[in-house]
Amino acid sequence: MSAAIEQRNQEATCYCGNLDEQVEEELLWELMLQAGPVVSLHMPKDKVTASHQGYGFCEFRSEEDADYAIKVMNMVKLYGKPIRVNKASQDKKTLDIGANLFIGNLDPEVDEKLLYDTFSAFGGITNTPKVMRDQDTGISKGYGFAAFDSFEAADLAIECMNGQYLCNRSIQVSYNRSSHDAPPAARCRRC
Repeated sequence: MSAAIEQRNQEATCYCGNLDEQVEEELLWELMLQAGPVVSLHMPKDKVTASHQGYGFCEFRSEEDADYAIKVMNMVKLYGKPIRVNKASQDKKTLDIGANLFIGNLDPEVDEKLLYDTFSAFGGITNTPKVMRDQDTGISKGYGFAAFDSFEAADLAIECMNGQYLCNRSIQVSYNRSSHDAPPAARCRRC
């Protein structure tokens, strides 16, 4: 680990992911500067191709600036791709607790940002919500997923959003049953 990384204030550092290959350090610096004073920015590069690897780290002057950047910059589209911005210090092992939701009957206009904006009102979203798309056309398949940091938040999202209209379509919201994502009480029910 380099000395620069060891001296970085981890609590004031944001991870910036899902970056398009066209994004350069200068552009990311200018974008993050809109949220607050930037101390440093680092985008790890591939040793062979010298191109960045689709993510970077931005250190702000204060923890409050980093928190603000997460609120305003997460899911902003850069070259048509929504970037992910979250705390670099988050322990990834604690993020996937299994509170993963299936969101069905989505209108083709619904994108990841709209899902994030809608579902983050119920609690902490651990990963960028995902709208499943056709690989060839990029058109929505009509369903997606969102992962919460607690079952309480996921339960509230189901209770409040199942059957509600999003872009003129009544959506279905439930635990993602393709894995063991429901809370223990829901997994034990026999219907």
